[in-house]
Amino acid sequence: MLQLVIANTVRILFLVLLQALVVGRIQLADGLILPYVYIFGLLMLPFQTPAWLVMAISFFTGWLMDYFTGPVGLHTSACVFLGFVIPLVNKFLSPREGYDSSQRPTVQRMGITWYVTYASICTFLHHGFLFFLEVLRFSDFFYQLAHIFLSAVATMVLMVIGQYIIYNTKSTEQ
Repeated sequence: MLQLVIANTVRILFLVLLQALVVGRIQLADGLILPYVYIFGLLMLPFQTPAWLVMAISFFTGWLMDYFTGPVGLHTSACVFLGFVIPLVNKFLSPREGYDSSQRPTVQRMGITWYVTYASICTFLHHGFLFFLEVLRFSDFFYQLAHIFLSAVATMVLMVIGQYIIYNTKSTEQ
């Protein structure tokens, strides 16, 4: 159990630092595409994680992002929203027999279709909340939708690539 906590903590800290120091500096299409890979750590929390703990971890992850990147409360609120949504999406997508309590949502264990569905729903909700909260207006609605869509797709591509880099088939069979 302690090993699981340490592994998730290190993963989230690494992703926050990666986002703040490297990925956050990448702006494609004149800032229209902004991948946020730090949410990968939240989406990788095991299914057995209680909802209140997902919310607490999400709060601290968002707070760390705000600390490194700027506007206080922007990423914190988006991450808390994501932390609220993750258990609901897990429940919505759960198989009839339920999840194995020791499982974590990975491409190798759950399949590419399930993972892309799960991560897409969560990523689009997080990005939508974050980007609309950032501008606080609906005047450029279609531009914001394009911003959300393209950024979420870029984030999804990086997360799926990250799945294949981090988790190999041999390590997930144990």
